[in-house]
Amino acid sequence: MVQAAYIHIPFCEHICHYCDFNKIFIKNQPVEGYLRSLQKELEISAEKHGTSELKTIFIGGGTPTALNEKQLEFLLEAIRAELNPDYKAVEFSMEANPGDLSYEKLKILKEGGINRLSIGVQSFQDELLKEIGRVHRKEDVFRTVNDARRAGFENISLDLMFGLPGQTAADFKETLELAFTLDAEHYSAYSLIVEPKTVFYNLMQKGKLSLPPQEEEAIMYEMLMAEMEKKGFHQYEISNFSLPGMESLHNLTYWNNDSYFGFGAGAHGYVKGIRTVNAGVLSKYMKMIEESEFPYIAENKVTLQEQMEEEMFLGLRKTAGVSKSLFSEKYGIEVNAIFAAAILEQKEKGLLEEDEDHIRLTHQGKLLGNEVFQAFIGLPLGR
Repeated sequence: MVQAAYIHIPFCEHICHYCDFNKIFIKNQPVEGYLRSLQKELEISAEKHGTSELKTIFIGGGTPTALNEKQLEFLLEAIRAELNPDYKAVEFSMEANPGDLSYEKLKILKEGGINRLSIGVQSFQDELLKEIGRVHRKEDVFRTVNDARRAGFENISLDLMFGLPGQTAADFKETLELAFTLDAEHYSAYSLIVEPKTVFYNLMQKGKLSLPPQEEEAIMYEMLMAEMEKKGFHQYEISNFSLPGMESLHNLTYWNNDSYFGFGAGAHGYVKGIRTVNAGVLSKYMKMIEESEFPYIAENKVTLQEQMEEEMFLGLRKTAGVSKSLFSEKYGIEVNAIFAAAILEQKEKGLLEEDEDHIRLTHQGKLLGNEVFQAFIGLPLGR
C-alpha cells in the first residue's frame, strides 16, 4: 500500500551554489513536453499500482514555481486527472521560491489543490543570500508569505540553513527571530553539506570556501533547538519543527521507511520492496516514457537486512526514535536480536537512550547523528 507520491520538477531560473538535486536552467527547455511525459508516467503508474491510498503528494525540484501560470495549471490538472487524490484528506505540498512566486501563481496553486507550501527562505541576510547563489532577498520572503496568507494558505513551512560560508551565530539568531515573526506552522533548518558537482564543492577544492568552524555550527544548532522550544515548536525530527499536528506527513513517510512513488526526471521511488531511480536527463526520461513506459535506470530489490538498517538510521532521525514493537511487527524479529551490539555501543557513548518501547537519540546524539546512523550500516546479522 503506497500512501505517498513525490513529483519532481527539475527546472530552475537560477542554480544555487549548494544544490546537488537534479535540476536544469528552464530557459529554452521543453517544459510542456516534459509535463506531458510526466502526465503519462502518472497515468501508467496509477494503472499498474493504484493510487486510491494516497495520503500525501509533494511537488519538489528544482523549482516547481519556476513554471509559468499555464504550466502550473497543466501540472495540477494532470495530477488531478491521473492520481485522482481526495483533496480533503491528502496533504498536498509544493516547494516554492520567494523570488518567483507571484500572487497569481499562489491562487492557481490553492485552486489546484495545494494546501501546504514549503518556502525556501534559507537566510534573512541579503549578503548571505547572494553568497549562496539565491536570487530572492529578505523583502521577497515577507511579501510571499503575506500573499500566501491572502490566497488562503494555512499550512506554511519555512526552510532555513545554517553553517553557511561567512555565517555567524549572530546572523543565524537574527534569521530565526525574523522567521518567527512570519508565524509559520512549520520550520525546517538544515546545516550546509557541501556535495560534489556543486559550485561550493568546486570552491572548496580550490581552498576558496570559508565555512564556520564546527564549534560555531554546533552553537547554531543548539540555538535552533532552544529557540524553537521557547516558541512552542516541537522538534519531531533532527531538522524539523512544527506546531502540534502540523508535522510534514510526507517527510514522515521517508523517516518511517514506508513506500512512496517517485515521478519525474531523476526521482526515486520505493514500491513493493523495490527502489527505483528515474532517468535524470530530460531527453532520456522523455524518450524512455515514450518507448518503454517506465523511465527506470535502476531497480534494486531491498534485502531484509537493508530494510532493517534503513528502519534504524531513518527512524532515529525522528525524536520519537525507533519503536521496538513496530520493528518486531514489520520484520518478525526483535530489534535487539539484530542490533544489540551497535545499540549498546552508542548508549555507552551517550548518543542513544532506550526505554520500554523506543530507541532514540540523546541530545548529544542529535549533534552527532551521522556518526550514530553509520553504526547501523553494513553490520553482520546479530550485531
